[in-house]
Amino acid sequence: MGLGCIVAAVMADGGQFGLFFNIPAIVVVIGGSVATVFVHFSLSQVFGIVGVLKKTLFNRMPGEQELIQKLVDYSAINRRDGALALEQQLGSAGEPFLVKSLQMVIDGQSEQAIQHQLASEITHLEERHSDGKKIMDFLGASCPALGMVGTLIGLVQMFSHMDDPKSIGAGMAAALVCTFYGAWFANLFFLPMGGKLGMRSKKERLIREMILEGVLGIVRGDSPTTVRERMQAFLSSRHREQLKPRV
Repeated sequence: MGLGCIVAAVMADGGQFGLFFNIPAIVVVIGGSVATVFVHFSLSQVFGIVGVLKKTLFNRMPGEQELIQKLVDYSAINRRDGALALEQQLGSAGEPFLVKSLQMVIDGQSEQAIQHQLASEITHLEERHSDGKKIMDFLGASCPALGMVGTLIGLVQMFSHMDDPKSIGAGMAAALVCTFYGAWFANLFFLPMGGKLGMRSKKERLIREMILEGVLGIVRGDSPTTVRERMQAFLSSRHREQLKPRV
């Protein structure tokens, strides 16, 4: 939609797309920004962003209602048939973190061991997402700056040919294209993706903390009602009214 708005603005006054396509400008803005990222961050952080972005864009997280209902059901199965009966539920659990949590319950690990392991994974997840957000925010800040650098390069080249007045307008237009690219990439891609990573990280942390609380309740042998109440404590009062799992 954002790209469509820009295209419409270019076309509104009979604009020519050729004026906005400038390979040196793309090299300065994108090449320069990528170079600054490799200087600022480690190689593992930079290459890790690919997996983080892929997961953010394409992986579906379970909804709170679905998650609470699953853990309430698992609690009932555990109290009725024992922890080994949960092994039949692994295939339908879906969320890898939930599968791992259930497997630890089935293996008979202690409440303390499960809490330590899963809490550590939640912390490392936040760190990975934090790296991705930092990289996107850094690119969002560096693109406009590199765009200005490209514009300055174009202005220097333009002023060096001031003896030809006819070339001033075209030179100024070419110089400003760098600023256009910098603003476009920053505000329509990098900064929104950084914000999306931040929101995704908060959501995923909430989901995993709910899973941790539910699984610890199962290990303790809590009733399905108790598990439900403990997990709903993560939600606002309005959402608690909307989410009423069957016990």
